[in-house]
Amino acid sequence: MTASPIPGSMGDMKTKTLLLTLALCFAAGTICFAASPQMGTWKLNEAKSKITPGTMKNTMVVYEEATGGKVKITTDGVDAAGKPAHSEWTGKLDGKDYSVTGDPTSDMRSYKKVDDRTLDFTVKKSGKVTVNGRVSVSADGKSRTVTTSGTTAKGKKFSNKAVFDKQ
Repeated sequence: MTASPIPGSMGDMKTKTLLLTLALCFAAGTICFAASPQMGTWKLNEAKSKITPGTMKNTMVVYEEATGGKVKITTDGVDAAGKPAHSEWTGKLDGKDYSVTGDPTSDMRSYKKVDDRTLDFTVKKSGKVTVNGRVSVSADGKSRTVTTSGTTAKGKKFSNKAVFDKQ
């Protein structure tokens, strides 16, 4: 006489294995998302920043994952005249131009990943580069510094250093 398996035991084992595999995949995806120090909400620390008067000032910036391996960057702040400003950019961190919405001073932006904590970016209006910059996240991931240089819409050269705190 041979012992017969308990009904449903192989199905239960396959279900448990499948659920464990899915849980590990979800955890790995979460870790990958959390591992990118650029992602999240960043608020301007005006006391630590040096922004040229008459230039745009982002007071809140949000980096989030978008579909297709893209990143969505949303900015809120004030324009050169002190009026509320809002812009959105969605693209890959591959150095190629992607369109910007909501910013009358630019129509294209490109971001290029230098390393896990650093991005270089270029802002363009009608094909002309108006701003170059670098975004560097601190080693502890609690702050980031955005250095920019360029020319305002009125043709004035500027150089800014904006420090943001992670929210």
